[in-house]
Amino acid sequence: MLTGVGLQIQQLGTPTFIGTPSYVPRPWPLQRRNSLSYVVLIPQKGAFENLIRGYPQLHDNMFWRQRLSEADFDTSFLVLPEAKELDVRIFYKIVEYETLLDSSNMTEVEWIKISEDIMKYYEQYDGFVVLHGTDTLSYTASAISFMFENIGKAVVFTGSQIPIFEPRSDGADNFVSSLIIAGGLNIPEVTVYFGSKLFRGNRTRKVSVNNLYAFDSPNCVPLVEVGIDFEVNKKAIFKPNVIERCHLHAKMSKNVGLLRIFPSISSSVIKAFCQQPIEGVVLESYGSGNIPSNRDDVFKEIAAAVARGVIVVNITQCATGSVVTPMYETGRLIAACGVVSGYDMTPEAALTKLSYVLSKTELTYQQKVEMMVTNIRGELTNTSSIAIEDNTLVDALATSLNIQSPKKLIEVTDKVFSALLLYAIEHDDARAVRKMLAIHKDDHTVINLLKQCGAHLTNADNKSVAEMLSLAARSGMVNRIESLRIAGADLNATDEIKHTPLHKAVLCNSSDVVRYLLAQKEVQKDLMDVLGFTPLDCAVKLGYQNIIDMLNQ
Repeated sequence: MLTGVGLQIQQLGTPTFIGTPSYVPRPWPLQRRNSLSYVVLIPQKGAFENLIRGYPQLHDNMFWRQRLSEADFDTSFLVLPEAKELDVRIFYKIVEYETLLDSSNMTEVEWIKISEDIMKYYEQYDGFVVLHGTDTLSYTASAISFMFENIGKAVVFTGSQIPIFEPRSDGADNFVSSLIIAGGLNIPEVTVYFGSKLFRGNRTRKVSVNNLYAFDSPNCVPLVEVGIDFEVNKKAIFKPNVIERCHLHAKMSKNVGLLRIFPSISSSVIKAFCQQPIEGVVLESYGSGNIPSNRDDVFKEIAAAVARGVIVVNITQCATGSVVTPMYETGRLIAACGVVSGYDMTPEAALTKLSYVLSKTELTYQQKVEMMVTNIRGELTNTSSIAIEDNTLVDALATSLNIQSPKKLIEVTDKVFSALLLYAIEHDDARAVRKMLAIHKDDHTVINLLKQCGAHLTNADNKSVAEMLSLAARSGMVNRIESLRIAGADLNATDEIKHTPLHKAVLCNSSDVVRYLLAQKEVQKDLMDVLGFTPLDCAVKLGYQNIIDMLNQ
């Protein structure tokens, strides 16, 4: 079942919206239907939001009613109760699809629809929560993690093992925690929250049919662990290596498949599997990347597929671990066929990444191959993908400590990095501290970089931005106004009595601010307040001749 949720956060103690909607495709709520000796769970249309409003854990109806008297309050929002972890209130909207799907019926068509709908609301909300059936949740989260290029906001997928409105369900906690994470923790990734842990979406697998802890991330540490507190592993959050706005690549290739090697597999199976229109195959091999070395017929068919332009990616059948540089003859033989390593990618991530890469028709075959072995969304681990400036240090650690596990290498590297940073601080080594933290001193430079990455002011920010502009204009803070302008603030924003920043600057006789504002082409100097006064009228009444002269130019 697919539904959409929008989140909005609000500062405690103020009536100002700051922004955080979420989105939701989902298989909730599910309705039980008894037929003799069996129970069937089916998606139930239109029940979710109405029932949510009656759950105190999910909607603070008293607070919602208190806001009804405010003219700018959007009554379609639901609101979470206060969370001790945050100094904001989270408001959210629910969007439900017309046709509700069991997750087993999901295809790349639904992946594209979900991602396009998130993109449609991307600038209106600060985060998105996607409620989704558990069976194919890892496939969807993986696919959408690749489709969103340079994402700057949280997209949290979640679901439940027991329907949310059952008396005993894991759904309510998963939903509430996902809203808090999407609305308040600033984790700009596509993730999966389940059973008190937040995982990177393209690292997850469903590991249990009937356990409430149904998902795991075999080769990557959780981004957040939820107990009494929310413990965020900030070092584990994936950081893109380019500075660009978020872009949606809303295409996926259907011509991909998963082929699992098994004893006595016939070459005819491989040959049939790799026939057109297949463009990419994820090969699940034994151990660290091996297939039988005495099967020349198998190697021949794999090599023939690669020669025809099929990209074959080798991943391990094991639950944990990685395909590594060939250690055995079998591994060397398969690499010689042109098969590329998928390192420690999950089958879901490898398949959806291959689908994403093959849809990039502007790339050559070799460029597609290179993209498959490159860590682009945190989906695979190798020493070159660890976000530490000096990879020589990482390589040295791995060699000297004989660390084989990518997961263990990240844990050790994080500890060493923290120790080096502490050492630099204790010894007043400013150069080392700056190098490790990449300190920016120029606010406007940082703002421009953030905008280049896709940061923006949302519609929910309007009132608070108007207040900041008003304060800056009254206080003569030209640099603050310039910062807000660069960030995208409307310099004609008005307060409750329709005063613009120019009105405020005139009333406070702040000629520097007046001069700055008049130099901005978008500033309108003839706007009137609630009494019908323009900034010039105010200057005349107060006798500020210098400002009058500037306004008359």
